[in-house]
Amino acid sequence: MPLDLSDTFTLGTRPVRRLGYGAMQLAGPGVFGPPKDPDAARAVLRAAVAAGVNHIDTSDFYGPHVTNQLIREALAPYPEDLVIVTKVGARRGADAAWIPAFAPAELTAAVEDNLRHLGREVMDVVNLRLMFGVHVPAEGDVAPLLEPLVALQRRGLIRHIGLSNATSAQVAAARGLCDIVCVQNHYNLAHRADDALIDDLARAGIAYVPFFPLGGFSPLQSTVLSQVADGLGATPMQVALAWLLHRSPNILLIPGTASVAHLTENLAAAALALSPADLAALDGIATQTAA
Repeated sequence: MPLDLSDTFTLGTRPVRRLGYGAMQLAGPGVFGPPKDPDAARAVLRAAVAAGVNHIDTSDFYGPHVTNQLIREALAPYPEDLVIVTKVGARRGADAAWIPAFAPAELTAAVEDNLRHLGREVMDVVNLRLMFGVHVPAEGDVAPLLEPLVALQRRGLIRHIGLSNATSAQVAAARGLCDIVCVQNHYNLAHRADDALIDDLARAGIAYVPFFPLGGFSPLQSTVLSQVADGLGATPMQVALAWLLHRSPNILLIPGTASVAHLTENLAAAALALSPADLAALDGIATQTAA
């Protein structure tokens, strides 16, 4: 199903459709190593772009190097309107561990690796993945981490800078140091700690990119979501994505999948209409507790 071409938001200086694609699941199990079927992975990427997706999220530490190489093989030469967003700030251990990589030389090398493996001369957006808490936001000084990225921006290797896994205080501090065009954090129907941040960013024209659209649900919350989905003849994932699109116009979605059929299902969420009753039930999910 082609995307609604009118529903866009400006990411940096480029308009992108609000339902994009995240490439993380194209790597092997645990986002480590190659996929079982590289041809199928490339087919998903081509299908996404053919359907109208023009915002792809990736990182050279997915695999590592795997998703970027697949993107290049599948999509280069790239469509003019395609915006590719990557992340730096971590590396993978031999045991697949996620390890902070914050030294200036590491951040610089990571950007250069992304450019080389994607076959690009400049990155549209580079998100600084903060690793003060490896899997959850935790306070820490962002200033020394942003300096090498700003230097690369001045050299013309990065167009725009964003943040990932950041606290509200870190977002505010970063905005005082350079232009921040997006924030990528864990947020969904059940995990709404960033509600105030999303609204602040919307007022500033900054994109918010949630990940784990179904992560952290209790059984009761999942039941409510499934009931709404059944009433709409949709899947819980489609409803969760549709709610996020409704939540704020600055929200950009990057659901990932390694299946063309699942990709088509995800993209169909852009056309799903939620009634006031649906929205009321869904908005109440965040306050539900397990029985």
